[in-house]
Amino acid sequence: MAPRSSESAVAPAHTGYTERLSLPWWLWLAGAAVAGLLAAELWLGSTGVRAWLPFVILFPLTAVGLGWLGRIRVAVRDRELLVDDARLPVEFVTDAIALDVAGRREVLGVGADPLAFVVQRPWVPGAVQVVLDDPADPTPYWVVSSRHPVRLAEAIMAARDSA
Repeated sequence: MAPRSSESAVAPAHTGYTERLSLPWWLWLAGAAVAGLLAAELWLGSTGVRAWLPFVILFPLTAVGLGWLGRIRVAVRDRELLVDDARLPVEFVTDAIALDVAGRREVLGVGADPLAFVVQRPWVPGAVQVVLDDPADPTPYWVVSSRHPVRLAEAIMAARDSA
């Protein structure tokens, strides 16, 4: 058996990234508990429509509201960083910095720039700070929550380098 050359064994680098900032299971449980308590409080032992209507309305409304909170998608594809409906061409990216909980708190704290674009979800521990260099845009940086901030930062930088 002939040895393989190193060129054929190396796969092309995957620069794409996709993540959904969905809610953890315990928030769904807490939402259902709050909806149940509120519906029981509205019911208060009544009969007729008032006995079942709060449960029929509040549980689906809670599910829709929690689903809406977890709808945000973060992706790197086609030379763009996509965060929900916002698009950032990667050619304007200077740097992408992966942040842990303490780093995210510092970036979003008292010294934060008010012109920064922020998509932050408190139930997601990490984030990525994307530093920009676009003379036509006053936004200095983006801060985007991510469960895998190192992978997201690497994907952004790989997409920028390939552009």
